[in-house]
Amino acid sequence: MAKFVIAGKADCPYYAKAELLADYLQKNLPDFQIFKITQHPDVWEEWLRDVCEKNKWSHQKSPIIWRELLDRGGKGSLLGGYNEFLEHAQLYYGVTSSMSTEMMMVIAQENLEVHRERAQRKESVEDLVSPLRVWITSASTLTSCSLIPFLLSGDVFGRHTVMSLTLFNQQQAEENLQSLAMEVEDLASPLLRSVAVCTRMEEAFLQAHVVILLDDSTVQEVHSLEDCLRQRASLYQLYGQLLEKNAHDSVRVIVGGKTFVNLRTVLLKRFAPSIAHNIIAVALAVEGEAKALLARKLKTASSCIKNVIIWGNITGNHYIDLRKARVYKQESAIWGPPQFSRPILDLIFDSEWLKTEFVESVQTLTTTGKHFGSILAAHSIGQFGIPEGIVFSMPVKFENGTWVVLTDLKDTEISKEMMMEMTSDLIQEKLVALGELLTFQPHKSENEVQKRDENISSITEDQEERKLSNEHKDSILINLDEVNHTRP
Repeated sequence: MAKFVIAGKADCPYYAKAELLADYLQKNLPDFQIFKITQHPDVWEEWLRDVCEKNKWSHQKSPIIWRELLDRGGKGSLLGGYNEFLEHAQLYYGVTSSMSTEMMMVIAQENLEVHRERAQRKESVEDLVSPLRVWITSASTLTSCSLIPFLLSGDVFGRHTVMSLTLFNQQQAEENLQSLAMEVEDLASPLLRSVAVCTRMEEAFLQAHVVILLDDSTVQEVHSLEDCLRQRASLYQLYGQLLEKNAHDSVRVIVGGKTFVNLRTVLLKRFAPSIAHNIIAVALAVEGEAKALLARKLKTASSCIKNVIIWGNITGNHYIDLRKARVYKQESAIWGPPQFSRPILDLIFDSEWLKTEFVESVQTLTTTGKHFGSILAAHSIGQFGIPEGIVFSMPVKFENGTWVVLTDLKDTEISKEMMMEMTSDLIQEKLVALGELLTFQPHKSENEVQKRDENISSITEDQEERKLSNEHKDSILINLDEVNHTRP
């Protein structure tokens, strides 16, 4: 069975003649199918050029007709224009067309009017459908430039969800935002209703359904970690107030990036309490780096690495847990169906690499710059013994429109000392940011404290030895002086 595709300008008389001939053949031949593509005259040439470039064809007039062989995977074979289609119909089916030129012109005009009416109806329906309003902060950053095409692909909010995108940043970034907005429009995504730029803080998040908070671009110079933490508190207090005031009641907020992700999330929950249950942050940056390193080690794709768990402070003191991590589709002596997987720890025999190079590489990458590790408020995850009032990365899944913590995972216990180390830093970050603590003091493990005490004890002993040695030297000098004074 063959399917013929007939495409042409809506006002083209030869397109009208070709489609009527095709209609007759489809009606009278059981194995003959047609598919029509009508384009407005204003866009026809560009559309035709794109089709020919994609299929490596050479054709310049309306209509263009090709044959798709369904039993061979639908690959297209160019037939040509109206004349070639008429010859094909005469040769293979003994059918011709006797339509007059006058009739061709009438039908072509009718085609154009029908095409315009359909376009108007489509626009009217789109106007009735309210788009998903998505805001992106720090939108002039490279992260935002990479994120936007992904959002418009349909893989995030659904392939039929139309959105209005607003790019938000500070006033001095307006020129970059305008350039980015033009590039986004050039993508010509069918899911993009509009793209706008906003640099006025008081207008931020107006009627937003989704807000994506990326790393903050600040112009104020900071001289210490404490100043940096307190700066976040003032900014996210303002963000929280604006979300409460301007955003849609059901707004969902995603905090991402590589700087103070946990802290920014807990501050936002504090200052926007009515939507706190809809605020999450993602550990995808750390998780992605870890997967990439593991994939290179196992000589596979990072997309084949699953169930890597990130515990703790995403951009600070965290623990990458590989006890549940598995690899799929790896070429090895043991092979299975697509759902077959093997534990990663059973395949990486170089334990020293995991303890040193792997950990150091992830730490370097994260400091410089679906089932996955996400972040939830501690009051909803007390099963892990985490103190309330902080945000902590842990394993979750998305179920029935919300995040659910995986508290029933076996063999994922974290030592008390390690948990204390991660939570202590998060608590201190929060207290310093809110002005309840003057300085940030990194948590010291028991081993570090013991080592410090041993060093202090060693230093004290050295000092005592040097003191005795000096006293002994003084005694010798005194004795020598006495000898010199008694010498005749």
